[in-house]
Amino acid sequence: MTDIKELHRHCGDTEKMLHQMPDDKAFEKVSDTFALISDPTRLKILWLLCHCEACVNNIAVAVNMSSPAVSHHLRLLKQAELLSSRREGKEMYYKLAETPEAQLLHRSIDDIFDINCPNN
Repeated sequence: MTDIKELHRHCGDTEKMLHQMPDDKAFEKVSDTFALISDPTRLKILWLLCHCEACVNNIAVAVNMSSPAVSHHLRLLKQAELLSSRREGKEMYYKLAETPEAQLLHRSIDDIFDINCPNN
């Protein structure tokens, strides 16, 4: 933690916030998530999967990439716990994970693109 003796005492907010500041590992995780979704292709995939479940082939068609390239992006998003998947026969289907972080990203993406989710 930062040495609070070095703080200027303009107000108590800074010191109070330093006591509540998450650890470096938490900041790294958030930074990694933002880096992950800063890629336009992964953002497009994430946007699609916020709104529907899709197989690798359909995702590849939607983003105009090969299935192996899309699978690479999906693996990264799944490792970050932003996606979940299920197998049906030979097909693997992906959708947005039901984690708080993934749901927050969904709301943020909808707000940024100024869209509303279609009713299912």
